Amino acid sequence: MDQETLYAQEQRLVFPKFDTALALAIGQALMALGEARALPIAINIRTPNQTLFHAALPGATPLNDLWARRKSNAVLTYHMASLRLGAAMREGGKSFAEDGLDAADYASHGGSFPIRLAKGGPVIAAVTVSGLPQREDHALVIEALESLISS
Repeated sequence: MDQETLYAQEQRLVFPKFDTALALAIGQALMALGEARALPIAINIRTPNQTLFHAALPGATPLNDLWARRKSNAVLTYHMASLRLGAAMREGGKSFAEDGLDAADYASHGGSFPIRLAKGGPVIAAVTVSGLPQREDHALVIEALESLISS
C-alpha cells in the first residue's frame, strides 16, 4: 500500500467526537473480528496519557503487547499511521535515533492508526492491533474503523 493511500485513509477515517464509549466500541468491533477469525491478536486503544481499551485474544503473547505499545508510541509521536511511518522512514533512509528516540520504545510497523476529530486538530488516540503480519494488522484496524464510521 502506498503512502498516498495510507494518507487518504487517515483523512477519511475521522470521528465527530472521541470518548471512552467510542474507544470501547472500536475495541469490541476489533474483538468481534478477531474472535470470528480466530486471530491471535492484542488490541490496544490509548491516548497519550491513558489506556482506554486492551484485550489479548487466544494465541496472543506478551510480545504482542510490547509491539502494540511501540507502534502506538510512534503514532502518538509522529501523528500518522505506523504503516505509513514505516514507508516514509524506509523511503527517506531515516531512523528513530535521528529524532533522539530509542527504537526499543517505537516501531514503524503497520497496525497502529491515529484517531483524529473531523473538525481537525492533532492526533488524540491510537488504535493498535498486533499479532499478524503488519499489513494485516493495519487492514484489521481499518476494517473496524470503517464499520463504525459507516454505521
